[in-house]
Amino acid sequence: MQSYSEFLDLSVGFPQEGFDVIDDELYFQDLNLMEMIETYGTPLRFTYLPMVSKKIQQAKILFQTAILKNNYRGDYKYCYCTKSSHFRHIVEEALKNNIHLETSSAFDMPMVDALEKKGHLTKDTTIICNGFKTYQYKQYIIDMLHDGYKNIIPVLDNKEEFNLFDDEVDIDTPCNLGIRIAAEEQPDSQFYTSRLGVRMEDIIDFYNNKIVHNPNFRVKLLHFFINSGITDSPYYWNELEKYVTLYCKFKKINPDLDTLDIGGGMPFKDSLVFDFDYEYMVNEIVKRIKEICAIHDVMEPDIITEFGKYTVAEASGILYKVLGRKQQNDRERWLMLDGSFITNLPDVWALNQKYILLPINNWDAEYERVNLGGITCDGQDYYNQEAHMNSVFMPKTRKVQYLGFFHTGAYQEVLSGYGGIHHCLLPSPKHVLIRRNRDESFNFEVFGEEQNSKQVLKILGY
Repeated sequence: MQSYSEFLDLSVGFPQEGFDVIDDELYFQDLNLMEMIETYGTPLRFTYLPMVSKKIQQAKILFQTAILKNNYRGDYKYCYCTKSSHFRHIVEEALKNNIHLETSSAFDMPMVDALEKKGHLTKDTTIICNGFKTYQYKQYIIDMLHDGYKNIIPVLDNKEEFNLFDDEVDIDTPCNLGIRIAAEEQPDSQFYTSRLGVRMEDIIDFYNNKIVHNPNFRVKLLHFFINSGITDSPYYWNELEKYVTLYCKFKKINPDLDTLDIGGGMPFKDSLVFDFDYEYMVNEIVKRIKEICAIHDVMEPDIITEFGKYTVAEASGILYKVLGRKQQNDRERWLMLDGSFITNLPDVWALNQKYILLPINNWDAEYERVNLGGITCDGQDYYNQEAHMNSVFMPKTRKVQYLGFFHTGAYQEVLSGYGGIHHCLLPSPKHVLIRRNRDESFNFEVFGEEQNSKQVLKILGY
C-alpha cells in the first residue's frame, strides 16, 4: 500500500510552497516543526512573522503592476484591517511595510496612539475608521483629530453619525470624511442589503443636504465591501460596477472625492488545492475601475484596500498531539487530540472553515481515513472533511502522532478570547512567535505560556 507521502503527492501534488518533508518530518517555511514540538510541547500555536510582510509586499506589487499596465492615474494604499488580529507583534510587523490602518471600534484608537508614541507610525498615517460609532469611539476619533492626526478618516456608517462629528470637530483644516455604501447581499443571503453603511440612493442627497455647505468637512472617500469577498463571479463584478458608477456620479458634484475604498476579501490559501489567480483579479479590478471612469469622463480614484485575512492568515498554525485512537464502529476511526476546535479554531466550528491539515511526522507510514476529535464534551468538536474531499486521511501508525492546522492566523485568537475562559475550561495553548535573524536563522519568543488553573479560577471569581 502507498505511504501517506505518496498518497498526498498523487492527490494534490506535494511538497508545495512553504511546506516540505525531510527525513519523514514536516517543515513549514524551512522550520522543523518536530523540533519545535520537542522544545515547547503541544498544543502549540505559532506565528511566523516574516509571512505578514511577504503577503503585504506581494499585494503592493500586484496593484502597482496593474496600475502601470493599465496606465491607471490613481495611487494605491494598503490598509491593514486590525480586527483580523490586533496583537502588537502582528501590527508592528505589518507597519514595517509603509502601510496604513483600518479600525473598527473604540479601543483601536488608543492602540493607534500607542503605536505612534513608539514610532511605528506617524500622525500622517492614514487611519480609516469604519464600524458603527459608539460615543467612546467617536470621542477618541475627535480627540486624535484635534491632536494632529490629520489623515484620520471617519467613514460614516449612517447619516446620524455626521451630527456627532459636526457638533465637536474644530480644526483649522477640514476633516476628511468617508461614506460607506450599504452593499447588496449575495443572492443566497437571508437579507437583501447589508446592515452596514448608507443606502446607495440616499448618499448624494445626504451630501447635498448636510455636508456640501459645511466648511469643516469634506467627503474624500467612498467605501464598500462586497460580502462574497474578491471573487471572479458575476455577483462581484456586477456589484463593483454599481459602486464605481456611484463614485463617478458623486465625483461630478463633489470634487473633493478622490478615493475609492474597495474593502477586503482577498482570499488566503486555505487548502492544498487552492487555485486563485491574484494577478488576474487585481489587474481586472484596476482595469474595470478605469473603464467605468472613462465612460463617465471622471478621473480614476486612488484605491484603498483593507486586507485582513489575506495579511495574517498564512503566518500562523496550531500543532496537536494525538492522545488516543478510538474505533467506534466498523467504519469510523477517531484520533483524539490534545486540544479543541471549538476553543482554538472557532471558525471550524462556527463557519465550517477549512484549513490546511497535515501530519507532522510518520509520512512514510501507510494512510487511513480518520475523524479528528477535540477533547471538549461537545458533539460539534470534530473535523472530518477537507476543503478538497469529504474525508480526512492521516498516517496509519501506532507511534506517537502529531498533526498541524496551517494558515490559521486571522481571527482565531480574538474569537477564542485570548487569555479568557474557554468551553470545558480548556486552557489557552502556548503561543510562540518566530522571526528571522539577519543570518536567516530562526528567533523564537514565547508570547504566551499555556494558561494555568489559577488564572482560570481567578477569572471565574474563585
